[in-house]
Amino acid sequence: MPNRPATNRNKPSARRGRHPSERPSARVPVARGVFGYESDPPPSTTTVTASPAPPPARPEPTTGTRARPSTEGAVLVTGICGRLGKLLARELHRTDRVVGVDRRPFDDRPKDIVHHQIDMRRKKMKDIFRTQNIRAVVHLGVLHDLRRSERDRHSWNIVGFQKLLDYMSQYEVPKLVVLSGANVYGPQPNNPQFLTEDAPLLGAQHFGGMRDLVELDMLAQSFFWKHPKTETVVLRPCHIVGRVHNAASNYLRLDRPVMVMGFDPMMQVVHEKDVVQAIQRALRPGVRGIFNIRGPGEMPLSHLVKRAGSTPRIIPSPLAKVAIDQLWKLRLTSFPAQELDHLRYVCMVDDSRARDELGYEPTYSIDRLLKDVRRLRYQLG
Repeated sequence: MPNRPATNRNKPSARRGRHPSERPSARVPVARGVFGYESDPPPSTTTVTASPAPPPARPEPTTGTRARPSTEGAVLVTGICGRLGKLLARELHRTDRVVGVDRRPFDDRPKDIVHHQIDMRRKKMKDIFRTQNIRAVVHLGVLHDLRRSERDRHSWNIVGFQKLLDYMSQYEVPKLVVLSGANVYGPQPNNPQFLTEDAPLLGAQHFGGMRDLVELDMLAQSFFWKHPKTETVVLRPCHIVGRVHNAASNYLRLDRPVMVMGFDPMMQVVHEKDVVQAIQRALRPGVRGIFNIRGPGEMPLSHLVKRAGSTPRIIPSPLAKVAIDQLWKLRLTSFPAQELDHLRYVCMVDDSRARDELGYEPTYSIDRLLKDVRRLRYQLG
């Protein structure tokens, strides 16, 4: 493996077989963007388990026990009731036993999927690990609602994730897949055309709302080094679009989306089902590390907007923040003004590592993925 620059030595390599003795020194995390994520679950304090009878409980792990083979047990999906969670669960349950955790109900779930409607910060989360023989965890349960308080977001995203990692360590779960995002790198005026997995995480420099999201990414990397028996994978997809309700898809569904005068950055988008494909590949035994995920190609933002069937509203840069701030306060947009840098600067990724090591290849063309965006716009309209 080639040597990595000293400034990025805190990142685990996606190359397999990296020895934990090569663990670099820790570094303070910096954060990630909101593009690419689903709308957040409504708050709930109710703890309900709606599921068929679980398999027999296995004993508590003891010191010196060996990790279970990665082909045994169930796949636990947090945030299973979001669009991506449901898509993934319906793919996985054809070949795996699937256990879901979400504060929302899973009304239309297949009968063979076990769903626990709970808060993953509660003690009942540990009971799932104790009784369900979990072989892999896919973490999609991240809170992105910027209208919620910073304290609430931090408690859910960071405290909840730390508890999840504690349970994985205690029960020696062999696989962890965390869905991060390419916006951990942050749109910057001096970004290179394509960012690799070793690029610094600068997504929170101008947007404090993303700070805990990068911290989550960094916690996953720390877990990678501390627990070498667990195959930890961090996926960083570019802007996810399709029928998901997230900032990128919502922006492209607008009839008159805002663009900043004098700026037309190159953009990458990926279909939600290609992200599901990447997660499935990351669950394979032997895969570990960080992987950028991109879609079928790149194009200027103006072209992307027009091919989505919209007409951009061009606003001078000084007025753009004021206009979006007002729309945000009136709840007429889900796009906060702090995200304006996404409409001005490039933040594109190199996915060579995912193609080489995961065998990942996007299957949805630009036209095909934008078709799903337009379809939902007409349904909502």
